[in-house]
Amino acid sequence: MNRFRRYRGIRIWLFISICLTFASLAIILGYIFIHGINELSIQFLLGTPQGFPLGIEGGIWPAIMGSLGFTSIACLFGSILAIPTAIWLVFYNKNLCITSLCHFFIHSMAGVPSIILGLFGYAFFVVTLKLGVSLLSGGLILGVMIFPFIEVRVEKSFREFPPQLVQASLALGVTRTWTLFRLVFPASLGDIASAIALGGSFAMGATAPILFTGAVLFAPVPRSLFSPAMALPNHLYILVGQGISLSKAYGTALVLIIILLALNSVPIFIRMHRKEG
Repeated sequence: MNRFRRYRGIRIWLFISICLTFASLAIILGYIFIHGINELSIQFLLGTPQGFPLGIEGGIWPAIMGSLGFTSIACLFGSILAIPTAIWLVFYNKNLCITSLCHFFIHSMAGVPSIILGLFGYAFFVVTLKLGVSLLSGGLILGVMIFPFIEVRVEKSFREFPPQLVQASLALGVTRTWTLFRLVFPASLGDIASAIALGGSFAMGATAPILFTGAVLFAPVPRSLFSPAMALPNHLYILVGQGISLSKAYGTALVLIIILLALNSVPIFIRMHRKEG
């Protein structure tokens, strides 16, 4: 009887925790939706910031395109760093000490404050490499930020692949490279895409890394990688921090949330497609 009561208490606690989680999410999303839905219009979505102070009128189209540009570069650069690292740690490196050391540095990178990453990005990409305050500089430092996020998930996917299949392929005389690209990669492609999509969501919502590297108060839609750009989180920070327009801030936040929800839904559709296949 005591054991039954204890298990019942645990189930009740889990149920309450789940309800509180969903209720918190619903309250946050509902509050922003209620206050921001009135601002959504074609002019707001496709217009540029106007008025004085800047942003009290007009739209956020340059910020939307800038955020998409920053996120695309971050996903590309973060994947270029993360996927080869995961491949080497899982399929090539056999030294447990080196693996543990790499994991230590990767996990430590994940804990570095984003404002420090922004300072590093300014010192290295903007000043040392002379890329300037640009879309490229901001995207690269965001890629560094999401690198541990992607690498951990890609490495986990590779380690869950049946090692017997890899050993059987190698035993038949197939090269390791062919095994990776024709056997392991197709099976892990869904998990890799999910990791990149979630990393992109993480990058799109970040403000501090691009404050010093790529985001500016106002800029047109970037025409090259070396142009500065607006970004939705930075624009939102300016609207609220300088008290320019709280209603525009809610509208900007709602657009940002919609884009993030769309990115976060990508892994769900990938898993559904894999199950149907």
